[in-house]
Amino acid sequence: MAELVEGGVVGSLIAEIQALVIKVALKNIYFKSDLAFLVAILHSIKPKLLGIEKQNKKLDRAEDTKPYIDLLNRGEELVRSCSTIGSLNVFKRSTYSDKLREYNADLQKFCGINVQLEQSSDIKEIKVDLSQLKDMVEHQMGGSFVGGFGEDLELMDRVFGLDLQLEELKEMVLLKDSPVVLLSAPGGCGKTTLAKMLCRDPTIQDIYKKNIFFVTVSKNASITSIVQNLFRTKSGNIQYEKEDEARMQLKGFLEKRKETGPILLVLDDVWPEGEPIIEKFRFAIEGFKILVTSRSVLRSINRVTYTLNPLKEQYAMSLFRHFAFPADSRSCYVPDLEIVKKIVENCNGFPLALIVVAQSLRGQPEVTWRITLDEWSKGQSIIDSSIDLLNKLKTSVVALDEVKKKPDLKNCYLDLGSFPEDQRIPAIALHDMWVELYNLDEENMYTYANLVELAMRNLVNLVPTSIGASNLYDFCNGQYITQHDLLRELAIYLNNQEPIELRKRVILEITGNKLPKWWVAKREQPINARLLSISTDEAFSLSLDSIQLPKVEVLILNSRTKNYSLPLFVQKPGQLKVLIIANYGGCPAELNNFSEVDYLSNLKRIRFEHVSISSLGTSLVKLSKLKKMSLIMCEIGKAFENCVSMFPDLVEIEIAYCADLVEFPVELCNIGHLKKLSITECNELSALPEALGALTSLEVLRLHSCTKLEGIPESIGNLHKLKSLDISDCVSMSKMPVRMGELCDLRTLCMSGCWGLSELPQSVEALHQPLKVICDDQTAKLWRLLDYPPAKLELLVVEEAKNLTWLHRSL
Repeated sequence: MAELVEGGVVGSLIAEIQALVIKVALKNIYFKSDLAFLVAILHSIKPKLLGIEKQNKKLDRAEDTKPYIDLLNRGEELVRSCSTIGSLNVFKRSTYSDKLREYNADLQKFCGINVQLEQSSDIKEIKVDLSQLKDMVEHQMGGSFVGGFGEDLELMDRVFGLDLQLEELKEMVLLKDSPVVLLSAPGGCGKTTLAKMLCRDPTIQDIYKKNIFFVTVSKNASITSIVQNLFRTKSGNIQYEKEDEARMQLKGFLEKRKETGPILLVLDDVWPEGEPIIEKFRFAIEGFKILVTSRSVLRSINRVTYTLNPLKEQYAMSLFRHFAFPADSRSCYVPDLEIVKKIVENCNGFPLALIVVAQSLRGQPEVTWRITLDEWSKGQSIIDSSIDLLNKLKTSVVALDEVKKKPDLKNCYLDLGSFPEDQRIPAIALHDMWVELYNLDEENMYTYANLVELAMRNLVNLVPTSIGASNLYDFCNGQYITQHDLLRELAIYLNNQEPIELRKRVILEITGNKLPKWWVAKREQPINARLLSISTDEAFSLSLDSIQLPKVEVLILNSRTKNYSLPLFVQKPGQLKVLIIANYGGCPAELNNFSEVDYLSNLKRIRFEHVSISSLGTSLVKLSKLKKMSLIMCEIGKAFENCVSMFPDLVEIEIAYCADLVEFPVELCNIGHLKKLSITECNELSALPEALGALTSLEVLRLHSCTKLEGIPESIGNLHKLKSLDISDCVSMSKMPVRMGELCDLRTLCMSGCWGLSELPQSVEALHQPLKVICDDQTAKLWRLLDYPPAKLELLVVEEAKNLTWLHRSL
C-alpha cells in the first residue's frame, strides 16, 4: 500500500490494473497472453509516468497528467470487464481479447515507450531544476553553528543536504536489534560529517547523554592505539603495551559507564583491514552500540548498513556557494549562474570536491573561473585541479594493491575508465576483457568476485537487473556496473601518470576532430598499451591511422557517430583479442571498413552494441578464431547468410534487444560446436527453426523475455548436453515441447512469467538429473500436479516474476 500512496494517482491506477490482471488471468486462461503483455507495458512506462506526475505537481501543472490518467482509467475498466466474462462465453472472450490487443497498441502508441515519456520527463526535470536554481540565486544563504560536543565532533558552520540522511541513519542506530551500524560511502561523500551530526543530534544526546565516544581509526590502527585515543579524549593520556590489556581496560570502563545509560562508540574511517578490531570491540554490554564509517561495505561483521549517496543538485549548489561566496567577502567576484551551475555539475555531488573546488575559486577573477571550465571541457579532470582531493581519493585505489587474493583488482578498477561517462557497463563485457587481459578462468565467477570487492569498497556500484536460472551458472548475467564520475576521472588520472609509451592502457576521449598533442609527437614511437579505448562525439570524422600500437589486445570504441571506421594503426596482425564497439547515437551505426582491417585474424571476442551488421557479409571470413559474439540492440539483417564456415571456433552467441530478429538465422544452427546460445529481449522473434536440434553441443539456452515466441521446436529433444534452459517471461508460449523429457542432462529451468502455459508435458517426469526450477506461483502449481520425484525437484518461487520486469532496459 505504501507504493500506492507514494505513487499518487498514476501509481494507484497501475497497481490496481496489475492486481486485476492477476485476478483475471488466474480465472480465465484465455486472456493470459494479452494481459501479460499489458502488464509488461505498464511496468516499462511506470517509472516515467510517476516522474511526469511528480514534476507536474512541482510545476503546478497537474492537468498535464490527465491524459495519462484517462488512458489508465480506460485500461482499468477494460480489465474489470474481462473479469466478468465466463470461460464458456466464446463470443465475449474473442471480442474482449481483441479489445485488449487494441488497448495495448493504443497504450504503446500514446506513451511512445522510452521516447516520448523520456523526453517529457526530462523537459519537466529541467524546468524544475531551473526554478530551484532561480530560488537559490535570489536567496542569500546564511548559516548557524550547531552547539559542539567536544573537539572531536566539530563541524563546519553549515551542513547541506544531510538532514534526511541523518534521520534515516538515526532510525537505524536506535533499532534495538542492531548492535553494529555501518555507514558506508566512497571517500569524500561526507561520512564523517554525517556521523558527527548524529552524535550532536538532540535525540541521540538525550538517549546517550555523555556516553558518546568518537575516534578516528587510521588504516594501520591497532586495538591499543584506538583505546589510547579514546581515553586520551575522555580520561587523559594512557599508554598500553599489550592488545588484551587495552581491550579489557576499555571493557571495564564501558561496563562502569553503562550504569549512567546506553553507550555509543563511533569508529570513523575503518578500512577492510580493521574488521577484526570491530569484532573485538563487540562487548556483551546492555545498551552498547557501535557506529562504523567506512569506504567499504565490511562483510565479516554482523551489521546493518546505511549507504550515503552524493548530494542532490540543489544541496550541491548550496554547499558550493557557501564556500565560494562567504558572507564576509562581499567584494568577491560572483560569476554568472550558468558558470556556477557548470562548475557544480562537474563536481558530481561529492562534498569533498565541491568544497575543494569552491575554495580554490573563491575570490578569483572571472578569467580563472572560465579557464577552469575550459580545461574541464577539454578533458582535464577536476582531480587535476586539486592535489588535496587527489590524495584523499587515491588512497582507496592504492589499497587495492594489498588485496593478495585478487592481484589484478587494481588493474580491473583502472580499466573502468575505458568506458564512457554516465553509462552502465555490462559486467559480461568486463568479463570478456579480463579473461584475455589477466587470464581469468572462463567461468565468470572470478570477474564477479572482483566486481563485488570493488563494490564493497564503494569504488563501483553493482546493479542487478534480472533474476533467473542464468544467474545460477552465469554470475555476470544481468549485472551492470555504474561508477561515480569523480571515481572514473580518478581512474583516468592514475592511468595517465606514466609516459604515454609505457602506459598499460590508453584512454582517448576526442571532442570533434581535436586530437591530443602527443598523437603527432609519438607518431614514430610504438606505444605498448594492452588496452586502447577511443571515445568520440557526433562531430568526429577523422581516420585514425598514424600511431603504432603493436601490443594492443583490447580495443574499445565508444561513439555517437552514424558511421564507424575501425582504426588502422594496430600494426601487428593477430594481436587483438577483444573488440568492443558501442554506439550511443540515435540509430544503429554502420561499419565502413570491417573487411579492410588486417588485425582481426586472432580476434576471440566481439561485442557490438547498437551497430548495424547487416552489411558485413563475407567480411566475417577474417574471424576464424572467434569464440564469442555479442550483438546488443543491433540490426542483424542477413548478416549470417552463408557464413557458418567463417566461425570454426565459435562457442557462444549472445543476441539481445535486436528488434529486426523475427526469425532466428537457420544458418547458425549448423555451428555444431556452439555451447551457449542466448536470445533475450527480442520481442519480434516468434519462432525457432527445427534445425535448432542440430546444436548437439549446446549446454546453455536462454530465451528470456522473447514476448512473441510461441514455442520451442520438438527437436530440442536432441540437445542431450543441455544443462540450463531459460524461457522466463516468454508470455506467448502456450506449450512446452513433448520431447522435454529427452533432455537427460538438464539441471536448471527458469520459466517464471510464462503465463500462457496451462500444462506441462508428461515427459518431464522422465528427466534423469535433479532439477532446479525457478518459477512463479502459477507455474509451480503445474509442477505440483505432476508425478515428479520430490527428491529430484527443487522449486524456487520468484514472486517478482508477477511484475513482468523484462521490458525495463537502459544501456
